[in-house]
Amino acid sequence: MTKSEQAVELFKNGYSCSQAVLLAFAEELNLDKETAAKMASSFGGGMGRLREVCGAFSGLLMAAGLKFGPSDPKNIAAKTAHYALVQKLAAEFKKKNGSIICRELLGLTGPQPPTPEPRTAQYYKKRPCPEMIACAAELMDQLLRAQTPAKSV
Repeated sequence: MTKSEQAVELFKNGYSCSQAVLLAFAEELNLDKETAAKMASSFGGGMGRLREVCGAFSGLLMAAGLKFGPSDPKNIAAKTAHYALVQKLAAEFKKKNGSIICRELLGLTGPQPPTPEPRTAQYYKKRPCPEMIACAAELMDQLLRAQTPAKSV
């Protein structure tokens, strides 16, 4: 099973978009699944159903940050390189999907009530989320295969 397929399956099992993407890479990131699920939990629904930045894209950025992000606050070169990677990932995600904004991807106008919708067959039928999740997971998989973020995506 590919990472994209794994991430989509996690989403279909009830995890949010952000959780599904991050959880698919938990092992490669030396992150236990409970911590990964909790870390990504606030970003589902475009950040708590505010419909802002896409949860799948947020999950991708969390994974990329854990794997390639700088930890030294004084290392400006490393920060610059990482922010360049983030911008490159955003451009690629936008190119493939049209936006990194949840409400734009879903055709909504703004924030939604905080209560998640029941995960029914109709829910999955009307959502493009599995495609966004698969895309985000594929982008992260490409980064891992390249092992050098500057050369990938």
